[in-house]
Amino acid sequence: MTGGPIPEVTPVNQPFWDGTAVGELRIRTCKTCGARFRFVSEWCPSCWSTDLGWQVVSGRGKVAAMTVVQMAPYPSVAERVPYVLALIELAEGPTMMSNVVDCDPGAVAVGMPVQVTFEPRGGLQLPQFRPA
Repeated sequence: MTGGPIPEVTPVNQPFWDGTAVGELRIRTCKTCGARFRFVSEWCPSCWSTDLGWQVVSGRGKVAAMTVVQMAPYPSVAERVPYVLALIELAEGPTMMSNVVDCDPGAVAVGMPVQVTFEPRGGLQLPQFRPA
């Protein structure tokens, strides 16, 4: 797949993108309470600590919810339709939104095991998921 939006890299998410550049999927971890979550925050959503770190995770997970996009929401993704937009529950706990690729969109189902793969886009490596 090619085309599509390019995420904004910020100081908060830079370590995430540094990881994807070397084939690692990273999540935030709280050094105070042990919570694991996505990189969107500078504080722990469980205990509000700012003592955070990063953990490399397996990239394994399962489809928690999904939809097949049949109509492109904007021109840059028109060549992708139909495509699967899904919530992926990672084996380590957090859930992230991504695409399920490398399979027929009609074959994707809730509960399907998936594994991360990385798609080059705009100088970044975007995490996508394929059937495991």
